Amino acid sequence: MIWRNGIRFHHHLQRNWRRLLCLGLLGLAIFLVGWLLLNTLRLQTAASAPVDTVFVLGGSIRREVYAAEFAKEHPQTRVLISQGSEPPCILLVFQKFKAPIRQVWLEECAESTFDNFYFNIPLLRQWNVRNVKLITSPTHLPRAEWMAQILLGAQGIWVEVTPVEELGIPGNQESWLKTGLDVTRSLIWAVLSQVIQPHCSQLTPLTDVDLAVWQKLDFKCENQWWLRLE
Repeated sequence: MIWRNGIRFHHHLQRNWRRLLCLGLLGLAIFLVGWLLLNTLRLQTAASAPVDTVFVLGGSIRREVYAAEFAKEHPQTRVLISQGSEPPCILLVFQKFKAPIRQVWLEECAESTFDNFYFNIPLLRQWNVRNVKLITSPTHLPRAEWMAQILLGAQGIWVEVTPVEELGIPGNQESWLKTGLDVTRSLIWAVLSQVIQPHCSQLTPLTDVDLAVWQKLDFKCENQWWLRLE
């Protein structure tokens, strides 16, 4: 009798656990569907808003030239350059094009395209950014674009990609394997980044870059003779 009661109790526990598991999965599914619908509405609203931040993926001084030209025409728009050229080179680019620098920030923590988003999503959230103009090169596509749409889109940030043609050999080499791996981890981080906020300690306003100090370090800019930066 005790043995039969034990079996009944075991089966009862199993039914309860299955019921709780089903309810948990149903709740999770409802939450995800609700979040997706809400985020879609946020993206639709963001898409109709003006660009409030230019986000430059480092890799070529040509991208920074475009950012400087854009900043000259839109002085109120914030510019965030992720692991770009040496700070004095970026300053010289902005000075050459007579572009304002008070809204320009340099992030130097990233070591990969994934890091560009990993370290800067918390900053973009802090700035309450809604519409980003992403600056990269045609050779960086479609990987950079897909990653941006996944990672920034998950934050309700609309992405407008602007490819800037390179001069010479591209700084990055693309492959479908690299694209697949980065898109996969972007999908995972799109969820985790809702609660995890990495911090970059190497974030510098362009206004803080001192050319006199850098000149003592004998810095070199990318070899683009037409810029005549040196």
